[in-house]
Amino acid sequence: MATIRDVAKLAGVSVATVSRVLNQNGYVNEETEKRVRKAIEELNYKPNEVARTLFKKTSKTIGLIVPDISNPFFPELVRAIEDVMNIYDYTVILCNSDEKSEKEKQYMDVLKQKYVDGMILTTNQLAIEEVMELDIPIVVLDRPSDHSFPSVIADNYNGARLATRHLYDIGCRKIAHIQGPAHVVNAMQRFYGYRDEMKSLGLWEDAFVIQGNYQLKQAKEAVLQALQNDHVDGIFAGNDAMAVGALKAVQQLGLRVPEDVAIIGYDGIPLTEMTTPELSTISQPIYEMGAIAARLLVKKIEGQLIEQLHYVLPVKLIERESTRRRGKA
Repeated sequence: MATIRDVAKLAGVSVATVSRVLNQNGYVNEETEKRVRKAIEELNYKPNEVARTLFKKTSKTIGLIVPDISNPFFPELVRAIEDVMNIYDYTVILCNSDEKSEKEKQYMDVLKQKYVDGMILTTNQLAIEEVMELDIPIVVLDRPSDHSFPSVIADNYNGARLATRHLYDIGCRKIAHIQGPAHVVNAMQRFYGYRDEMKSLGLWEDAFVIQGNYQLKQAKEAVLQALQNDHVDGIFAGNDAMAVGALKAVQQLGLRVPEDVAIIGYDGIPLTEMTTPELSTISQPIYEMGAIAARLLVKKIEGQLIEQLHYVLPVKLIERESTRRRGKA
């Protein structure tokens, strides 16, 4: 295997000159650079990436921290980010924080030690001050807490209003909401959308909120318990995983979907098409969200002009069998 000294010898230059060509650091005249690059090609020389990282304090890698990789929403985000980063020759290091602030902090420390060029965060466990201390380019995806960093989200608030209104339009009057974690920004935005739409419909006094924590099993158990004591005819779940849990609970209680209880989720993941009946959902442009976040981060890393720092992408209603019921308004 060729070494940097072999390249220098073949090109007739010093090791330092070869290093300057490889790292694009310092002046090398055009003819000399051509000789060095020709020698690299002839010898099929592969630079020591670890050494280059230590020297340049850059690695052509980015960190991506997600809260729960078992949630089907996040793999599609990850795929989009990886696809875009590959175009720009960046490698993605994926970290799963399990919604734990200590784990998130630990990952951030490790990623910085590895000289990642930037990070995409889909979590918001840490204080803004802690994140700013990293002093590297950061883009926040799906769960922004404020406008301190470039961000990409979907229109959670209006999507929730759309879901609630859809249930009303098909005849539901006792509409429950399965809420995600209270510390997660998008979960609360969806709750606020549900609350405000229920108020505008004059149904807020009959509102019913169930805690599901964005988890399928937890949502199922919570709905099983709730429906034994309260009657509802519509359920808006804050994400699709909880909608699946609600569907299982309703069916386990011997109720029909959508005839007895209509159900709509939020996200638009493929899982909603695999249930019986298929689940209606508010669909987010998941892949587009990940792709935009990745491009924003590349621009931040490379010091390019960023025309738009914050994106709020539209969502759309996908009506399927779980809400195909009509009643009188």
